[in-house]
Amino acid sequence: MPLYDYRCQKCETVFEARHAFSESAPPCPACGSANVQRLITSAPAQMKGMSANAGSSRSASKEELRSKWSEETPKLRDQLVSKLGEDTVRKNAPSLFSE
Repeated sequence: MPLYDYRCQKCETVFEARHAFSESAPPCPACGSANVQRLITSAPAQMKGMSANAGSSRSASKEELRSKWSEETPKLRDQLVSKLGEDTVRKNAPSLFSE
């Protein structure tokens, strides 16, 4: 179940609550008021594919990027072929087939 942040409109208490998306907001734990507002916070991003770090916290070298590209390209090609068909991918993305 997701964790939500709330602010009480009556006493300004900020609190967290874990509940299903379909459930209504819980009352304030400090004053019991049902007048609470869900706060919008940013979610952590998870990088995948070519956007992902090549393996360390520093900037990737050209060699590391080339290695990552050669690792990810066949996966991308397979996904596109399975969804669009080989003829469409070969016509619109021929660079994915040059090895």
